[in-house]
Amino acid sequence: MRRLFLLSSLLMASLLPVLAAPVHEVPLQDIDGKATTLAPFKGRVLLIVNVASECGYTRQYEGLEALFRKYQTKGLTVLGFPCNQFGGQEPGSNADIKQFCSTTFKVTFPLFAKIDVNGANRHPLYATLAGKDSPFPGNIKWNFGKFLVGRDGRILHRFDSGAEPDSAEVIRAVEAALTAQ
Repeated sequence: MRRLFLLSSLLMASLLPVLAAPVHEVPLQDIDGKATTLAPFKGRVLLIVNVASECGYTRQYEGLEALFRKYQTKGLTVLGFPCNQFGGQEPGSNADIKQFCSTTFKVTFPLFAKIDVNGANRHPLYATLAGKDSPFPGNIKWNFGKFLVGRDGRILHRFDSGAEPDSAEVIRAVEAALTAQ
């Protein structure tokens, strides 16, 4: 009987899906190359965006910065993750990206090192956000895709590139996440 219990326990454990790391625990590098995680942002609502400097959606940096400034004191942090996987629209170095964002769009929200959001080299953060165990699985379609993460680290919404940061849809979701306990 004991052997049967052990075998059935092992079988059940092997059938459980392998879960991606919680969003706050994923190892990252900031835009300056310093090792970090999203742990400093625990308890905040996060809008995680894959960004690019030479994209038709690049002007969304303005809206993302405005959204960050408007809701920062209420608990929102916008996080930018440069990615060069869509049309080679983020060709620069991390230093180039940082310079472009700060001078062209006056970005003050945190930026991170360039990553892959799809494919064999998909960053673990995006494996968590868009992988098979995510509530919103599937490849990222283009630059400026957005994920809204609640204060508790749960992924609440996914927005494609066309969802402007100041759209009613995004504002409603952000405000709901900020007021949720």
